[in-house]
Amino acid sequence: MLEYQNLFTRVQVRTVPEAGLPIDESTGSRIGSGTFSYLAGKFGDAQVGPIYLGWTGVLSLIFGFMAFEIIGLNMWASVGWDPGEFIRQLPWLALEPPPPQFGLRIPPLNQGGWYLMAGFFLTLSIMLWWVRTYRRARALQMGSQLPWAFASAIFLYSTFFFQPLLVGSWSEMVPFGLFPHLDWTAAFSIRYGNLYYNPFHALSIVFLYGSAVLFAMHGATILAVARLGGEREIEQITDRGTAAERSMLFWRWTMGFNATMESIHRWAWWFAVLTTFTGGIGILLTGTVVDNWYLWGVKHGLVAPYPAANVLTPEQQDLLRGRYQGTAPDTFPTYVAPQPAMMMDTSAIAPLDSAAALDSLAVPAPATSAPTVPPAGGRTP
Repeated sequence: MLEYQNLFTRVQVRTVPEAGLPIDESTGSRIGSGTFSYLAGKFGDAQVGPIYLGWTGVLSLIFGFMAFEIIGLNMWASVGWDPGEFIRQLPWLALEPPPPQFGLRIPPLNQGGWYLMAGFFLTLSIMLWWVRTYRRARALQMGSQLPWAFASAIFLYSTFFFQPLLVGSWSEMVPFGLFPHLDWTAAFSIRYGNLYYNPFHALSIVFLYGSAVLFAMHGATILAVARLGGEREIEQITDRGTAAERSMLFWRWTMGFNATMESIHRWAWWFAVLTTFTGGIGILLTGTVVDNWYLWGVKHGLVAPYPAANVLTPEQQDLLRGRYQGTAPDTFPTYVAPQPAMMMDTSAIAPLDSAAALDSLAVPAPATSAPTVPPAGGRTP
């Protein structure tokens, strides 16, 4: 029974590597004959390889490498080609999108042109890898659930390209960089009135947390019945054994409802797919249909408006009537700002045609008395 391995099994089987099923319609051949990794065996199957890429896999890796090189070399150039500074500042380095003044025009290389080239090659690499994933699933006569789940993640990625197209500016795109892309996330949310009030963002968070809970519940349950063969889920689906019966009974006792060995995977798949799909819809609506999610939330009763400052009710205004000196009892107290001193307006003064008018404007001199002369002897009376 050594072929049934799980986390409780310390034995790693070493035999001739398995080449896998032959596929006639594949282009090219598989690379290598396969080897074993002790570390990989601690987490899953210890065999690594043989590897099949095909033309889609090769092109995907080439374009992905080109995007990686453009981003990395631009980051390195931003620190003056200093290897030490490149390593030290790597989390803060970025390849920024074009500035707003270019709109949707093609900018020079050093003002966003490199960014657009890197984004093009990276997108091409991801799309080719999706084609490879779909073709491999079909070649192995599998279902296409995995490629379409991958497509949901690509949809979220692509919305960060289509949203700038809809608003008419490359500057809305996400910079390439660790901390800079986190700064962009905060700035994007603030610019459009806080994404927390975006209902599709809220749905995405619900499905994200739901996926984590479902994954933890399912993983814990299977590990709990692994000693009873619970990790052989295909057998438990087609011929329910004691592991499935015990786990289902446990969840009926603790939660009142239980999934089956098959349906729990459908639950997890839908929750994971809807995480990125609803998030992508929320991004597309931001700045195009809704330019401020907070005001949208206030309008639709999702969030309360901020309390208005210094607004008095009629009762409070009545209490303030006549309480300030110089205010009539039937008016509200007001504040009149003092007027600044102004220069004399000569046009407002009557023409001075006579000496009497001039005399009337003259300021009289203060009255003075004649000085007294002290008498002989130097004493004053």
